[in-house]
Amino acid sequence: MANHKSSLKRIRQEEKRRLHNRYYAKTMRNAVRKLRATTEKAAALEMYPSVQKALDKLAKINVIHANKAANLKSKLAKYIQKLG
Repeated sequence: MANHKSSLKRIRQEEKRRLHNRYYAKTMRNAVRKLRATTEKAAALEMYPSVQKALDKLAKINVIHANKAANLKSKLAKYIQKLG
């Protein structure tokens, strides 16, 4: 266990940040999963902007990598186009 005051504070901060990031990453995964489960194009088109916004926000604050966000958005857009 750490002995320095700053080390103990860093441990507390990291745990708090880890839980925060975990919550938002899980929420994003559920949103993506829900969109992929949709079989109606109109519903998917309605959901896509909010999912896209969430992915961009998480990439901006480094919860997920920017390339992962871009890949997911691309795959979801392709999926929506195929629904036709």
